[in-house]
Amino acid sequence: MAPPATRELREMARGRYKLVTLRTNCRNQAHGVVAKMGIAVPMSDLFGAHGTAFLDELPLPAGFAARLRSLRAVMDELNRQVAVLDKEIAVRLADDVGYQAIQKIGGIGPVLAAVFVAEIGDVIRFPDPKHLCSWAGLTPRHRESDVKVHRGHLTKQGSKLLRWAAVEAVQRAPENTPMRVHRDRIEARRGVEARSIAKAAAARKLLTLVYYGLRDGEVRCLARKESG
Repeated sequence: MAPPATRELREMARGRYKLVTLRTNCRNQAHGVVAKMGIAVPMSDLFGAHGTAFLDELPLPAGFAARLRSLRAVMDELNRQVAVLDKEIAVRLADDVGYQAIQKIGGIGPVLAAVFVAEIGDVIRFPDPKHLCSWAGLTPRHRESDVKVHRGHLTKQGSKLLRWAAVEAVQRAPENTPMRVHRDRIEARRGVEARSIAKAAAARKLLTLVYYGLRDGEVRCLARKESG
């Protein structure tokens, strides 16, 4: 069992994830209300500054308008609660060297870094990055007989949130980062139908960097590039 401080951090990180999921659900419902009226949304973000002004002036029948108002009110409250958790998590991790170090990995910001720290806990309980990737459920199932080795789909065991964070970071990684280069190389070699395989492979590479960042307080391969 993880120590109390880690369990509390996990509770906040997981709670934040659930709130964001609820907020996304509300946004989808709001888009649905607008779509039912056959109204085209002229901006990419319906809930940004321009989108908010657009919704404020939108002429809707009373029933549709009431539902949209309630959804927006719920989203406003969810935004406030997410901000509260963000602040509390930032305070708790302010002096965490590993938390700061892994944010230098392309695709990882404060939110995903907090998920990695909370879900992994004490990283030295894993003897090497391969064990961490296996615990995250990012390694393929492995079956072998005397003459044949078969690799199947990902095990998807362990922390679902950690696995999500690793894949999310890969998708956010800018060009020329190790994960992005690794993913693009696999896709180029095996085709777009291997996109999921490439993404999982890149996520394992990213978790390897996270492992060393949390263990050593720096990602040395990135530090060498910066110094060079």
